[in-house]
Order: sequence, then structure tokens, then C-alpha cells
Amino acid sequence: MSYCDGKWTPVIMMIVINSAVGSVNSMVKKVLDGGINHMVIATYRLAISTVFLMPIAYLWERKTRPKLTFSILCQLFFSALLGASLTQYFFLLGLSYTSATLACAFMSMMPAVTFIMALIFRIEKLNMRSKAGLAMMVGTLACIGGALFLTMYKGVPLTGRHRNASSSLENSHRPEDHTMKPENWIVGCVLLFTGSSFFGSWMLIQAKINKKYPCQYSSTVVLSFFGTIQCALLSLTRSRDVTAWILKDKLDVITVVYAGVVGQGICTVGMSWCIKQRGPIFTSTFTPVTLIFATLFDFSILHREIYLGNVLGSAVVLFGLYVFLWGKIKQMNECATKLPCQFDEAEGEEQYKKGHPVVVPMTP
Repeated sequence: MSYCDGKWTPVIMMIVINSAVGSVNSMVKKVLDGGINHMVIATYRLAISTVFLMPIAYLWERKTRPKLTFSILCQLFFSALLGASLTQYFFLLGLSYTSATLACAFMSMMPAVTFIMALIFRIEKLNMRSKAGLAMMVGTLACIGGALFLTMYKGVPLTGRHRNASSSLENSHRPEDHTMKPENWIVGCVLLFTGSSFFGSWMLIQAKINKKYPCQYSSTVVLSFFGTIQCALLSLTRSRDVTAWILKDKLDVITVVYAGVVGQGICTVGMSWCIKQRGPIFTSTFTPVTLIFATLFDFSILHREIYLGNVLGSAVVLFGLYVFLWGKIKQMNECATKLPCQFDEAEGEEQYKKGHPVVVPMTP
């Protein structure tokens, strides 16, 4: 693989991953509207992810997999709690109260949320006197402001209410949609923000785990296994009815399998790999792609209406995101010009064995 290919591989992968996540969220929203318990979906998708990835992890990483210590197991358990169980508990519950478009808009805040958490835990530093630091702060505030606008203002529908006769007749026999109530809309937004915050914290934790256990397939299998147990226990807080676990509709089964294999399994592996390659901030910056594809999927396939508040709030979030990204790139360029290149001891030793001269940079 050439340098150029390696440079663009994480970018292409994150675009594909977030496109898939957008379609998964739209399909899951359709199933949730049918009355399926959101934690049943979460448990099934994690269990399917475990079964799907287990043979791949065994065959692909059997020669390179390091020893799975008790310390790493504890870290993966905590990672599953934040990145799988609690994230899906709050996110899917919020999705049931709102829409896939709004849910993905909150996911678009993730770069700002991840950055704030990185500041709190001193993983990132911010210099407000520089243009980069100011842009990152303005971008973060714009993302939060756009999300608040999405929460407080819905506006008029932009796509029109014209439906065909059969669709209108079908909708007339349905019970009132609880997502249209303003109080449920606000509650859903709070739940979505909580779920997005948990997922942002997972990215920071996963970046640490990748250094100690750099096997994306194996770590995702363990994470999904722990998440399955955790979600099954959390489902007891919502319902203890055994019949809720029986999926009768064909669309429900297809959605759960697709969400487990693609949305949970393949996408988590891809995200974990991108976190390892480029870091959590880079990986989180592609979440607006999810918003775009979820909106297109909602409108074209599921025929949902798009509201003025969705468009304006999403535009503010996207504006804030790219102001933040401009500041982040400028900060990285400033650091690259000020700091000397770090010496890679492993690479230097390899060059020495090959008989090549090794130059060690002087540190002040």
C-alpha cells in the first residue's frame, strides 16, 4: 500500500462507517416505532456482533493476539459499559422519542463532546490566546448551541404533508405518535445528549486500550460479549415480559441482524482501528456523515418529514464542527513546527540492524 493509500484509508473507512450507522439508526427507529423494547434491540445486536466476529477474531489474530490479562479484561468491561450498554440504553431510548435525523445531529456533536472530555482529563490542551484555541472553543460552543436549538425549536415541516391515499388511510388508524409531543421531544434530546456523551468518553478509553491490546477484532468480541450481558440486565429495568424478546415481524429480524453485523460489529472494529491510527478526535469528526445519510434515508425510504428546526440546528452544528476542525488542524500544524521529530527507538534499532546510519535528535 502506498503512502497516499495509507493516508486516505482512515478517511474513506470513516465515511463508509458513518454512512452505515446512519442507515442503521433509521431502520432501528422504524422498529422502535413498532413497539419493540429498545434494550431488546441493544442486547440482540451485541449478541449477534459477538457471534459474527468471534471466528474472524480467532482466525485473523490468533498469531498476533497478546495475552488477555485481568487488567485488560476489567478495562474492556468498563469500555463495554460506557461504549455499548449505557450508550445504547440512553441513545436508543432517546431515538424512540425523537427521530433518526435528530439522533444523528446529536452524534454530530461528538467531536466537541470528546474534545471537552479530553480537556477535563488533560489529554488535550487549549491555548485561548491563539487563533487555533479560539476557533476550537467557538466551534465547541456552536455545536452545543446548535444542539440546544434542535431541542427547543422544531418549526414547520419543509417536506410537506402530501401523502398518497393509502398512506393517509394507514396513518389514520395508527395511535398518536408520542414523538410529536414537545415534552417527549425535549426528554428525547436530553437522552440523546447523554448517550452521545457516553460514546465520546468511550473513544478516549478505547484509545488507551488500543495501546495495551492492539487487536480490534478480539477487543470488539470481548466488548460485545460484556455488553450483551450488561444490556440484558439493563433490560430488566424496562420490562420483564418474556414475550418482548420474541421478534415476529420480518423487518424486525432483518433490522436486528443488520444492526448487529454491520452497525455494531463491523463499524465498531473500523472505529477502533481508526482510533488506533489517527486518535479519538479524528475519528469523531466524521459523525456528521451519519446525519446526512440518516436524513436522506428518513426522507427517501421511510418518508418522514423534515422540519425547519432540523435543518437550522443541523447547519449550526455542522458550522461549529468545521470551525472546530479548522482550529484543530491549525493547532496540529503549530505543534509540528515548534516540536522536534520524536525518535522512534524501535525504528532506529531496525535501521541499525540493516546497517543504516541512525540519527538521534537532540532534546533541549
